[in-house]
Amino acid sequence: MTAHEIDYQIYGEEMQYVEIELDPQEAVVAEAGSFMMMEDGLNMETIFGDGSNQSSGVLGKLFSAGKRLLTGESLFMTAYLNTTVQKRKVSFAAPYPGKIVPIDLTKYDGKFICQKDAFLCAAKGVSVGIEFSKRLGRGFFGGEGFIMQKLQGDGMAFVHAGGTLARKELAAGEVLKIDTGCIVGFTKDVDYDIQFVGGIKNTVFGGEGLFYARLRGPGVVYIQSLPFSRLASRVFAAAPQAGGKSKGEGSVLGGLGNLLDGDNRF
Repeated sequence: MTAHEIDYQIYGEEMQYVEIELDPQEAVVAEAGSFMMMEDGLNMETIFGDGSNQSSGVLGKLFSAGKRLLTGESLFMTAYLNTTVQKRKVSFAAPYPGKIVPIDLTKYDGKFICQKDAFLCAAKGVSVGIEFSKRLGRGFFGGEGFIMQKLQGDGMAFVHAGGTLARKELAAGEVLKIDTGCIVGFTKDVDYDIQFVGGIKNTVFGGEGLFYARLRGPGVVYIQSLPFSRLASRVFAAAPQAGGKSKGEGSVLGGLGNLLDGDNRF
């Protein structure tokens, strides 16, 4: 096994965090901003890329870091190494309400493909790379562009899904149609493409976008009920606009109704 073998436990319901137990000299790598807490004796180090090729020289490290730029992530990741002779714990928190999904790469033939901002943390040795789309339709209209992240190796990785999580096992030839933003990730044998919704009424008045994702088995697909983009757009729509006016949510009185509720700030 090339990746470090780590133990973990996930806590919480709506706002989860994962606690990882590290044996002596074991390490975990995580995205910047996901750190929550750690016990004494852990050494925190900023590294280029994902830490899977730290012995490959300067060019290897630069190439690993450059791949992360293509996915819109930072050049750097943070590694947490247990330098003591006892077990130590470190925890990483979900960025918004949802579920943390543990991915054992050994069960998926060493590869799992996920959306760009889904990755949370992984055992050191897991490669966090890029997955290019070979189809123009998927690249232009798929919501994730030409590039998705791929997790490769034989260790544990953790991804985050917004809202409620659904796990679907597709048989060979079985097709599932999904909103493009609701995809968390899927195994390497799943065929992923984009399909036009079709119909004038659906296109103009449907309000669900012009395209949806079409996934064909065999393989496993993880789906989220609340993509962060959808959450952000709803928050933005309800936020006070220019001039200090806010949207009257569900009230026939509009702004006057705000005088009657319990959340008035003067």
